Amino acid sequence: MLPVLAGVLALLVYGFVLWDVFETVVLPRRIRRGIRVTSIVYRLTWKPWRGIARKIRQVQRREFFLSLYGPLSLIVLLASWVIILLLCFGVIQWALGSHLNTPDHYRPTFGTDLYLSGTTIFTLGLGDISPQTPLARLALVLEGGTGFGILAMVIGYLPVIYQAFSRRETNISLLDARAGSPPVATELLRRHDQEHKDDMIAFLRDWERWAAELLESHLSYPSLGFFRSQHDRQSWVGALTMILDATALVQSGLIAKPIKPALYTFAMARHAMVDLSQIFATAVDGMPDRLPPSDLDRVLQVLRSTGIAINDTAEGRQKLTYLRGMYEPYAQALSGELDMDLPPWLPEEGSHDDWQTSMWEHDGANMPTYDAIDDAVSLG
Repeated sequence: MLPVLAGVLALLVYGFVLWDVFETVVLPRRIRRGIRVTSIVYRLTWKPWRGIARKIRQVQRREFFLSLYGPLSLIVLLASWVIILLLCFGVIQWALGSHLNTPDHYRPTFGTDLYLSGTTIFTLGLGDISPQTPLARLALVLEGGTGFGILAMVIGYLPVIYQAFSRRETNISLLDARAGSPPVATELLRRHDQEHKDDMIAFLRDWERWAAELLESHLSYPSLGFFRSQHDRQSWVGALTMILDATALVQSGLIAKPIKPALYTFAMARHAMVDLSQIFATAVDGMPDRLPPSDLDRVLQVLRSTGIAINDTAEGRQKLTYLRGMYEPYAQALSGELDMDLPPWLPEEGSHDDWQTSMWEHDGANMPTYDAIDDAVSLG
């Protein structure tokens, strides 16, 4: 009776794992089921990994350590699937009591069943041990096909992951010269020529599409969320938050000439922020205000000094607060869960963009600021 129950349970676990592989690799849809091998693996590994990273004081080393998690998690997930399936088929062979054909000096045990399962799922085909009953042989064929099928799916899965990562990071890299490092909403608006709105409209439409692609790819492949940008001061959470900051500021009415496409970009970016936060984290309350009134005064002053017409009213400030409340709790939740810093509203004094710096130039210590270079180009 016990072997029969063990065999039935192993078959159920086998189906459970195969369905999880299908949902993770093949099905391009958000999965709401909580009990999955994939979700269990990420829950058990991410928090300890993040905890170790938080003890690393040096920023670059911490970011490098965190950047290892995304690729390694895929390997751990694949190994988890294979190990569970190997155990399942070992139990099935044991339950079938197949009277394994083994050498005379080798007594069949459960360990023998596991060995047979291992050589089959990895398609080694050694042939030194073989089952004798029809059902056991059928299970062996099924296991060989399962191992080969999972390998084929993973080979096709990895290029899709890295293509989506590359598309995501291309736009984030373009923010460096347009919005600073890290990207800041004030810098984005300040650096764009207010006399040429077409450029800003095209920029907003590109980021509306980027937010839509981000939502689609990260809902289909949530592991992408753990892949970090190649530069320490960049992240997909920071870029998405910056775009929301900029479009919220434009829509608030504090800028006298709002741009209509900002509404569409804000809507798409907010949709992405909310849905993705429900996958990786939960909304939080009681976080510090990212834009207190004194900082908002400075933001408006900086924009006004650039030549942007400012319409500073109580109604505009209230609307900005309302718009920020639509996305900031989710952004802060993602930031805390993934350890990705949110961008400030004002850049640090004397900061340099990543394109201006290198290891040879000591973090841009001798480089002119963006404004100095822009002035030189304008005079030229």
